[in-house]
Amino acid sequence: MTLATGVELAVDGLARGLSFALLGAAITLVFGLGSVLNLALGSFAVIAVVVAAAVAGAVGSLAAGALAGLAAVVVLGLAVDRTLLSSVYRSEGDERVLLGIFVTLGLGIALDGVLFVYFPLSYSLAHGVPGVEAAGIGIRGSTLLTLVVAAPLLAGLFGFLGRTRLGTATRTVVYDETGAVLCGVNPRRIRTVVFLLFLLLAGVPRLLFAWATDVYVVGGFGFAVVASVLSGLYPAWKAANDPPVEALRG
Repeated sequence: MTLATGVELAVDGLARGLSFALLGAAITLVFGLGSVLNLALGSFAVIAVVVAAAVAGAVGSLAAGALAGLAAVVVLGLAVDRTLLSSVYRSEGDERVLLGIFVTLGLGIALDGVLFVYFPLSYSLAHGVPGVEAAGIGIRGSTLLTLVVAAPLLAGLFGFLGRTRLGTATRTVVYDETGAVLCGVNPRRIRTVVFLLFLLLAGVPRLLFAWATDVYVVGGFGFAVVASVLSGLYPAWKAANDPPVEALRG
């Protein structure tokens, strides 16, 4: 393998890693906030691609299609949060974890079934970003687009968690829900806001994948499984940070 090929693979790997980092962060924080491992997350992400492709084809604008896809995910996510997940959050402990797995697994299977029956098997999005080549090293347009979109989003995520009041409240609920309540934080409201926010973060990587390759409508569950594996980083992330309850008291 030549040096140029190695650099190209490294850049592609970095772009793909940033996308998976967004997805892993989404499912990790949703689990940390409410002990709900959302196995339907991948199906939501696929819906974002389906809607984006339909709208982009109708209006001729990729940006409008992407925004429409993400908006559709938020609306569907709000409906799920206020119905199915409400019953999950009313339970506690291991019961909540198991109920969350079964509910979101069933939802993911149902969504995959609907997509498989009523929509074509695969989608892709034409981004129109040209590739670049320098010193014999070629970088695809889709890779450049992924780097430009995913890197700022990931940086913004860390900024949100570490520098905003909502981010501090989110971390407080993760570490100590009782302490968060005593500090005046409404855990249920925080869960809803963050659930919708991170559905957006889950939709973005899938849209980025659709710019590089075909996205299959039945691939949502596998996508969620990958994210679940990535969310195994959560215990180490939690242990490395001090509970931020005191920050809210100030």
